Parts: sequence; structure tokens; C-alpha cells
Amino acid sequence: MRDPRYDILFEPMRIGPHVAKNRFYQVPHCNGGGYRDPSAAAAMRGIKSEGGWGVIFTEQTEMHHTSEITPFIELRLWEDQDIPGLRRMSDAMKVHGALAGIQLAYSGINGPNFYTKEVPLAPSSLPIRTFTNDPVQARALDLTDIRNLRRWFVNAAKRSKIAGFDLICLYGAHGFGIFQHFLSRATNQRTDEYGGSLENRSRFAREVVADIREAVGDTTAITMRVSLDETIGDLGFSNAEVRDFVAMNADLPDLWDLAHGAWEDCSGPSRFKEEAAQELLVKGIRELSSKPVVGVGRFTSPDVMVRMIRSGTLDFIGCARPSIADPFLPRKVEEGRIEDIRECIGCNMCITGDMTMSISRCTQNPTFMEEWRKGWHPERMQEKGDSESVLVVGAGPAGLEAARALGLRGYQVALAEAGTELGGRVARECRLPGLSAWGRVRDYRQFQIGKMANVEVYFDSRLTADDILAFGFQNVAIATGSTWRRDGVARAHVVPLPMDPGMPVYTPDDLMDGKVPTGTVVLFDDDHYYMGGVLAELMARRGAKVTLVTPSAYVSDWTRNTLEQGAIHRRLAELGVEIVLNRAVTRVTADGVATACVYTGAKRDIAADAVVLVASRSQNDGLWRDLSARREEWADNGIRSIRVIGDAEAPGPIAWATYAGHRFARELDMPDIADALPFRREVTALAAE
Repeated sequence: MRDPRYDILFEPMRIGPHVAKNRFYQVPHCNGGGYRDPSAAAAMRGIKSEGGWGVIFTEQTEMHHTSEITPFIELRLWEDQDIPGLRRMSDAMKVHGALAGIQLAYSGINGPNFYTKEVPLAPSSLPIRTFTNDPVQARALDLTDIRNLRRWFVNAAKRSKIAGFDLICLYGAHGFGIFQHFLSRATNQRTDEYGGSLENRSRFAREVVADIREAVGDTTAITMRVSLDETIGDLGFSNAEVRDFVAMNADLPDLWDLAHGAWEDCSGPSRFKEEAAQELLVKGIRELSSKPVVGVGRFTSPDVMVRMIRSGTLDFIGCARPSIADPFLPRKVEEGRIEDIRECIGCNMCITGDMTMSISRCTQNPTFMEEWRKGWHPERMQEKGDSESVLVVGAGPAGLEAARALGLRGYQVALAEAGTELGGRVARECRLPGLSAWGRVRDYRQFQIGKMANVEVYFDSRLTADDILAFGFQNVAIATGSTWRRDGVARAHVVPLPMDPGMPVYTPDDLMDGKVPTGTVVLFDDDHYYMGGVLAELMARRGAKVTLVTPSAYVSDWTRNTLEQGAIHRRLAELGVEIVLNRAVTRVTADGVATACVYTGAKRDIAADAVVLVASRSQNDGLWRDLSARREEWADNGIRSIRVIGDAEAPGPIAWATYAGHRFARELDMPDIADALPFRREVTALAAE
């Protein structure tokens, strides 16, 4: 069943005392659950084992209470009572033959210790480096501290072995791990035997690996995750020095795990990072050691994976986000079902779960982190209920996912689209600069629906309440999307902005319809996600002189959670977009806009030939409201249920829409649980008094 071109991806590979069944390697990734939701996280990893991954890792696991990154929620291995939760995870990983790995992290210069209230420890005394510039400094480790830290790593390794893990990853990448802090001259300014030369800066890594190997090395493989390039100038741990480090310590770990720079460098969204974006940084390192190498690059194409192996660049294909979007990616390659892969779109919505300390979501895979909480499986649906037919109105992300999932359950589904193409907002947004990969949300679902004889698609079908009442479908989902508001109502203004009728005012919908203003344009971004920055880029690339005004202290503020805010600011600056922060547009005038400082109220007028308002969206729920007003007619027309879903219910990110469509499909014909909690959760047990 497998295409012979991909045989190389399924070759067994040795890692220390263990053999991975194939080259598919799920590198450590966060999920927003961590110590708070251990069963949810364990079930999520277990699904990946079922999906065919050869190696599966935990997320970052805090290995000692003197270094933790509250408020972020990761795993913890501080004491023996943490072992059972981790054992549940390792057991789930190994059910289908994967090797189970744990990533041990001592956060050093990145650990503010807000929960434990311990003084942070790092190679040198410097301010803590966090996303929020916490006003905390670390104390420099003295030689006694270093001996203690080595012992703590050994203790954590022994607990990891008891917890059932086959591999231990020592975290020294993304700026988050103590090993990188020792290796980098930016964070290691010591003058003793642990500082100065690269050999000295490598000493701590060599000592810890030797300590752990002596303690558990007969049964546990040791991997080391190292940043490929800190990209911070001469003081940073550069790609050249990484190569020197690997050559100097060629056989130190059982596997080298290579990941680019800071987290935003390594896991940049598709708007800024192509597949295999780290190839040049990795190429040639494999030749410096006899040990295998794993690298990442948002790999979704088996052909690219094979090229990385055959070129000698990598031994294992490292995936985090692609393994979230499709936990069954390896099995689909093995079974010759390449076209069924649910490809990662690189939107980084998964990362926002970690950044916001919430359960993660995936735009492509709405079952992510719901495997235990709701019993959802990414490839299987329960059988249909006692009704037969469903009409889905609207073929955007919510409607498409509802139709796909309902079709899998066995319903007769009609998908009615008012226009002439599938995808709704996705079809429009994927034509904007840098967002082409987002079209995969539509493409995957369109292909799957096309294989189902029980799902029919109807274009040019703008339906009325009379139409729907007359059709006789037993169930109806209204997924008619939303429209960007033209009146400026959002966060800064809860009532419409005063506007001079002589000034042309545009919305994102206008620009996506091809009505792109030229000349001097003011874009007011009170949405704070990607749209404002994308449209500013679009206009600038077409020659407009753009000024982006936002009430926030950051352009595209919420994209700090998707690791792209800095890249967005840089790109707009490079394109000549003037960025005006901490200001709100107070009035659209005949000559431009009037603005006011959000703190002082100081006024400033900005001239413009046109104004683009990226404010909020209005749900297109007119059809739903018409049907709701005629609820007493539903039963007489054979209708059991009508639901409004996705943006038509409440506008949100695309991931919210696919989730809404999937949830509708899962819950159709299910018993009404009334006031009961619609998912499982774990509740902290009270300690003995």
C-alpha cells in the first residue's frame, strides 16, 4: 500500500539502547494542559502513538522546583508524586510501539519562579528573560549550586525512568534551557572553568550527560536539544559555534536534536517561514557526529521528508505542529493515503494555548486536546443518531467541517453555498499576502467531502427561511459567516465612529473583494490579530502610502501569542508603513482622521485619501433569526433542530469555526445534557491536613 519512494521513512533507527520503529519523531511541544490536565495531555500523545509516530515526546517538563515558568502551564517532575501522571503519559505513548520521551527543562535565565518564590539560578547574574519582561534577576550559580544542579538532573532522570520513559531530552534550545544558557556568551559571562572558551562553556553539558548516563544510561537514551543559531549577533551562540560544539562533543548524546534560535525563529508561522526553513542551518551537522540527528521545519510533505533523509541532512523527521494537525500523518503515508493528510497551515493557533495558559486548539484538527475531555478521535466519528438528514447552510470553515464530520457519521448531508466556491472566509483570506497555506483548511475538507456519496454540494444557493421550512430536512446548521463592520465599532468604540461622508471608508471585505485603495491611506486596527497587518502589507506592496494606527502598544497585538508580532512589525517597517501606537481614531474627517492618545487624550490629525477600518465583525445571522421567529413551524415541517454555528453565531478565529462545525456534527442526535459540564476535567485533590 505504501509508495516505495517513502520506504526510507519507515526504516528502524537506533537511539542509544533503543530502536525507533521509523523516522517520524514528534519533538517536544506544549499544549496548554501540562500539570493541570495530565489525562488530556496523555490521551493526546496516545493518539499520536496510534497514528504511527516512532518517537513521541512530552512538552517541556520542569525538573526542579527552583526553576519554573509560571504563569505558563507545563509538566512538572519536582518530586515522586509527579511520577504517576507522567507514567500515564508514557504508557499511552507506547501502546502502539512508539518510544516515549520526556524533555527535562531547567529554565535558568527564563524561570521567574513566581509560584515557588525561589531565587532564580543561572550561569550569570542577569535579568530574567521572559515574554513579559518580569522585574526579576537571577543569581549566578556558584560551584556548589552547579554540583547541586547536576544532582537534580540525575534525580529527575531516575524519576523519568520510573515513569517509564525511554528517552530523556536535555533542553538547550529556544533560549529556554540551562544548557543553552551555559553555551551562549550572551548569558554566560563567567570567568571560571564554566565560562570563556567553548570547551569551558560546554563543560556543564558534558558533566550532566555523563552523570545521567551513569545513572540510567543502560536503559534510557539521552538526546540534547540545541539551538541552531541564536541570531543575536557576536555574543550569541551562532551556527558556526553550534557546529564547533557538536564536533567537539560528537558522541556526547545518543541523538542531536537541532532547533533554530528563539521559539519565534523555530516555530514561525507559514506567513514568514516556509516548509524546511531550517535546512541550510542544519545541513552538514550530521557529518560531524556518528549520532543521529533530528531537525524540524513544519514538515508536511513526505517528498520533502525523503529529501531531508537522502541528502544526509537529517536522520529523523522532527514534527510538532504537523503532528498536531494530523496525528495520523505517518500511518497515512504508510497506507498510501497521502492525499488524506490534514496538513498544518502554520497559523500557530496551537501555540496560543500555551501562551494564554489555556487548552490548545488546532485550526485543522478540532479534536486536538479533546481526545480525553470529550472522547473525540481525529479519524473516527460515532455512528449517526436516529435522524437521517442534515442541511448545512454556508460552506465556510464551520460549514465544511460540519458537512465532513456529519458525512463520516453516515447522515445524508446537503451543503448549500450562496456563492460559487467553497471555503467562505478561508477562500478569501488565503489570497492575502503570506496566507496561501490557509487554503488547506478548505482543500482538505473539499477533498474529503468529494469522496462521500452521502454529501451533496449545491452552489448559487442563497436560501430563505421559506426555502428551509419547505425542504423537509430533519436538522439544519446555519453557518453563514460574518461581515466586517464599516462603522468602526470594536474595542475603542462601542458606538459608531463619527464619519464625514466625503471620505472613502473601506473594510477588510472590500479589500478582499479587490477594492484596494491607493494614495495615502490610514488603516485603523482595532481588531489586533493578523488582518490589520496583512492588509497594510497588501496596500503597501501595491504602492499606497500607509499609516497604521492602533490603540495598542503593539501592531497586531494578539499575534504575540502566535509568535509573529515582531516579524509583522519588521515587515511593515521594511515596506515603509508608518506605525502609530497607543492612538485611537476618534473621527473620520473629510481630510483624513482625527486621533487621540489612549493615555493622555492628546489630539493629532492624520491626512489621508482613504481610510480602512479593521474593527469588529457582525454575524450574518439574519436567516437564523428568521427561522427562530418561526420556531412553532419547525415540527410541522419535519424539522427536529436548527442550530447557528461558527462566525454566524459569534465571530472568532478560523479555529473557532472548525471547532464549532465539528462539535455540531458530534453532538447531533445526542442526549441533551442540560446543565452538565460538556467535557471531563481533572480536579485537584485536597492534601491531607
